Amino acid sequence: MLEFQVLLFYKFVPIIDPELFRKQQLTLCHQLGIIGGRIIISAEGINGTLEGKKQSIQKYIKIMKKDERFCDVAFKVSHSDGSAFPYIIDPITKKTRPKLSIKVRSELVTTDIEGHQKIGPITGKTGKYITAKELHNWIHNSNKEFYIVDMRNDYEYEVGHFKNSVLLKNFKNFRDLPKLLPQLETLKNKTLVTVCTGGIRCEKASGILLDNGFNHVYQLKDGIIKYMERYPNEDFLGKLYVFDQRITIGFNLGDDKHQVVGKCRLCQNNTENLVDYYLRDEQNKILPGRSYGLVCPTCIQQKKVALDTEVINESTLNPA
Repeated sequence: MLEFQVLLFYKFVPIIDPELFRKQQLTLCHQLGIIGGRIIISAEGINGTLEGKKQSIQKYIKIMKKDERFCDVAFKVSHSDGSAFPYIIDPITKKTRPKLSIKVRSELVTTDIEGHQKIGPITGKTGKYITAKELHNWIHNSNKEFYIVDMRNDYEYEVGHFKNSVLLKNFKNFRDLPKLLPQLETLKNKTLVTVCTGGIRCEKASGILLDNGFNHVYQLKDGIIKYMERYPNEDFLGKLYVFDQRITIGFNLGDDKHQVVGKCRLCQNNTENLVDYYLRDEQNKILPGRSYGLVCPTCIQQKKVALDTEVINESTLNPA
């Protein structure tokens, strides 16, 4: 049986010609047989998630490390079954294949902040790095006062998070962060540790905090995934949301220490079932406004919500 891997990586580094680099990356992925994935390229670097056979992924890493711009990248690898990305019909061969998207964008992480180029590791306006080992020591072997602030969306937090971590209310999209900062006002002079999936959002988030008067800001180096890999089921509870078809991943899930922390948004029973859904009114009519979050199979079976497959056109729904 073929072994597949999913590769997660990023690097903030000046890219002189993003479009040329995009073409080079596309050619490289095709040559190596990378079967699917998503890469964002901008003038400030690269952010990628790729899937392929183990040998293909390892060759990609080896080639990238030969480029001095990426020789120090922390490439994070996890196992997959070869179906982490959706299948599309190839316009040339007319055969189905996993989708491989490589695009040029103005930002690696969308902030929509005017002057966003001034925030991030290239300019030095970013939080201090704290490794998984150091954070583990802070949690278990020190009396240091600090607060872990989750920089992910609400549905990501719901399915898994650090114990006692802070989640900003109504955090639906990363670009919402600046307007949500008043929620952290009482922590401005406290020590904060920002966390996210692989680390890239914290490169910007910690810089935004610093730019708004927060004085002691750290970021978890290499992200939650690295902490989970090193300390499975210890301080990060539940599963980690990932932006591919696997939806969530975990380590040592059969261990007795693994906890299901997610709760159904309707009945509050434990679940890890993430879905797109529409609410229903008292007459059981479907209301407009799609949401994404945890809904248990029982509530779905009892028709407390409607799934995408039940909704053809949102404009035909019953108005709220």
